[in-house]
Amino acid sequence: MARRKQGGFDLIAAMPWPVGIVLGILAYMGVRFGFSLLAAHTSNPIFSRLAATSQNSDGYKILAWMALGVCWITALVSFIGRQKRKRLLETQTGLDSMRAMNWREFEMLVGEAFRRQGYRIEETGLGGADGGIDLRLSKNGKTTLVQCKQWRSRHVDVKIVREMAGLLAHHGADAVKIVAIGDFTPDAQRFAQGKPIELIHGEALLALVRGVQETPTAAADQSVKPNVASASTPECPSCGTLMVKRTNRRSHEAFWGCPKYPRCRGTRPSEMNQIL
Repeated sequence: MARRKQGGFDLIAAMPWPVGIVLGILAYMGVRFGFSLLAAHTSNPIFSRLAATSQNSDGYKILAWMALGVCWITALVSFIGRQKRKRLLETQTGLDSMRAMNWREFEMLVGEAFRRQGYRIEETGLGGADGGIDLRLSKNGKTTLVQCKQWRSRHVDVKIVREMAGLLAHHGADAVKIVAIGDFTPDAQRFAQGKPIELIHGEALLALVRGVQETPTAAADQSVKPNVASASTPECPSCGTLMVKRTNRRSHEAFWGCPKYPRCRGTRPSEMNQIL
């Protein structure tokens, strides 16, 4: 999908809301007094005429208030958007709650999770239900392209990963992240190996969200027996990351898996949780 063009309103709304407040004040001062001061210190007849006009009309005052109003409205839009993103992230309790979102909310959730990891976020895919690049992440001078897939019934195949690899080269970015509510096909996982492409499946995304929540919530989709005390989550034996609970698709037995899969394939049996 072609990248959606952003106007001045969009650019200000994408900034932190206090920036919009400050820009509004600067715009008001600039329009209200800037042109008159500039005209008073120049010999240009056009500016001199503008200065004389401003002294006899309320035109500059109206334009100044309009500039202030537009900037403050965008600041309000930014504030409401940030509050919505914060609420989306803080209320997630499991994969079921993420599946219940619409595609727009899902992209906002992913963007907020990365924002709390210190990335600067540019949302580029909110103009359609299935864009090529949904988010651009910037951190430490590096750019990462993100595509979000909220497919509930099928895995992300290698075609999508190949397309993002092409966009990685086309845009000269440093890395790619593909975030899915489900999982990836074996071909997609093999293609991503050895490349700056990170495949984030549903359980890894859930671990990411819980890791940046200000008040972590208990998983609503996992029941805890009242007569069994909860133990600490074990660490991955390979990389030391806190693990997530998974279920073997064939045997249906529970086990601990690394959230960085497939880059890290560390596992522990579920009994380890009782030992630790």
